Amino acid sequence: MSYCESIRLRLSDGYEAFARLWRPEQPRGAILYLHGIQSHGRWFEVSARRLADAGFMVLLPDRRGSGRNDIDRGHADSAYLLLRDATEALDELHTRTGFDRLHVIGVSWGGKVAAALYGHAPTRISSLTLVAPGLFPKVDLPLGTKLRVGWSALVRRKRLFDIPLNDPRLFTANVEYQAFLRNDPLALHQVTASFLLASRKMDKLARHMTRHSSATPLHLFLAGHDQIIDNDRTRRFVTGLGWPNTKITEYPSAEHTLEFETDPEPYFQNLRDWIVQSNSAF
Repeated sequence: MSYCESIRLRLSDGYEAFARLWRPEQPRGAILYLHGIQSHGRWFEVSARRLADAGFMVLLPDRRGSGRNDIDRGHADSAYLLLRDATEALDELHTRTGFDRLHVIGVSWGGKVAAALYGHAPTRISSLTLVAPGLFPKVDLPLGTKLRVGWSALVRRKRLFDIPLNDPRLFTANVEYQAFLRNDPLALHQVTASFLLASRKMDKLARHMTRHSSATPLHLFLAGHDQIIDNDRTRRFVTGLGWPNTKITEYPSAEHTLEFETDPEPYFQNLRDWIVQSNSAF
């Protein structure tokens, strides 16, 4: 079983972000793993470890202002800053492994960042895996809140707003994980007006992947009972890319967070097999 190491990523603006790192002795590839808006790396340690056990170095950073990063909790100045953070995480993996092309996994809101990262640096990514990605959410802020966010962005950018995902049942039907989510001290429940604007901008940056007609392997994982993501729109978007090496896997009875299913083994195995197969193509 691979060992998880706690490290700090010193980003170019001086922010030090907590990250989890699994590094097998002789990695055959490297993976950047991006979590969602409310989550943090702890949620995805099991799948990350399974990938590391398959021989991959895995870097799973807590996004700035989330998880174990207490500074500027829930805040980001811009989408470009968050995209730069992800790019610098790629740099960290390249420095540690020497690999020029790296696998990227994005879960939920992190799927937006993963898609934007591909649009920004397509030649650096050997495969793109989107797990219930937040490209087309079902859940949104009420109109009145959106108006307050817009006003706050002008006069009080760090004003906090609730993330509309505070019911654990949105993520999983597994009662044990519902209890975990209900009592998770590191989960993020509020973000700033600035972050919400950055999230909206990230939607546009994610669309930049449509500019590429790519042979990059792309796998979309969907949960059939997802209450957070619009699966139909997401599927249409991915198939509309026309990338020849695209695969879509849906688990009909699953809720949003596949990691938290009562039996996540099929997902873990499919994810592992996909990364191994994609890695062999390069």
